[in-house]
Amino acid sequence: MQRSNHTVTEFILLGFTTDPGMQLGLFVVFLGMYSLTVVGNITLIVLICNDSRLHTPMYFFIGNLSFLDLWYSSVYTPKILVTCISEDKSISFAGCLCQFFFSAGLAYSECYLLAAMAYDRYVAISKPLLYAQATSIKLCALLVAVSYCGGFINSSIITKKTFSFNFCRENIIDDFFCDLLPLVELACGEKGGYNILMYFLLASNVICPAVLILASYLFIITSVLRISSSKGHLKAFSTCSSHLTSVTLYYGSILYIYALPRSSYSFDTDKIVSTFYTVVFPMLNPMIYSLRNKDVKEALKKLLP
Repeated sequence: MQRSNHTVTEFILLGFTTDPGMQLGLFVVFLGMYSLTVVGNITLIVLICNDSRLHTPMYFFIGNLSFLDLWYSSVYTPKILVTCISEDKSISFAGCLCQFFFSAGLAYSECYLLAAMAYDRYVAISKPLLYAQATSIKLCALLVAVSYCGGFINSSIITKKTFSFNFCRENIIDDFFCDLLPLVELACGEKGGYNILMYFLLASNVICPAVLILASYLFIITSVLRISSSKGHLKAFSTCSSHLTSVTLYYGSILYIYALPRSSYSFDTDKIVSTFYTVVFPMLNPMIYSLRNKDVKEALKKLLP
């Protein structure tokens, strides 16, 4: 990555507040959430790996989602914790670039992975007799690999384009991490082509997977309506409820920030919503996929002495 065309060597992250008391309170809150994220996701991964009853395509995807969320949260939270208790709010140019790259790559990968999970639910409900053939372990592994490859290839494109700007204005980022929109605000030069690229990547990495998820659930609803018993309806929808919750929370927060018109953009609102999909969502996912799941509960009882 070329660095000859920028005039700053570091950025200053303003974070959430400059009040020392509130910063200490936020440190405790974020430390608690990060601890729950690490414990919850690692526990879910261990349960899926150790219990043979959970060696199914659905739990294969859930385990990979937990790994991704664990990595995703670790991109942000440690720096947030340091910023809350340290007077030094700076992040180096290279550090900002790396955080931006992994942030975008993991966010895009999660969009693809949630789409792959929707396909898995579609096959399980719509074509149960063909489920084992249609979702082989090779296909599941391929879908996960494609999710990561697609996410990080597109992340490389947007990262290279973003950090090729000349940051000739202030180096103060009004956020708690190196996010796309605050960085663009600091950049100088013609941004018309960049905006086109940004919305193209938004469409290909967020909108397209969202359309695939909606299509999968339309087919699922059609299949469920063919089931005669109400008990069958409830059983079919219960297998999708956790995934639907994840999709709604994750896509809702991302689209709220990046799909809104720039005229209605607010840094304060962005911080709140960004916190949700970067820190809160990875903490909630293990709860979403385990609290109402009998198989996971039984696996946990078996693991505990």
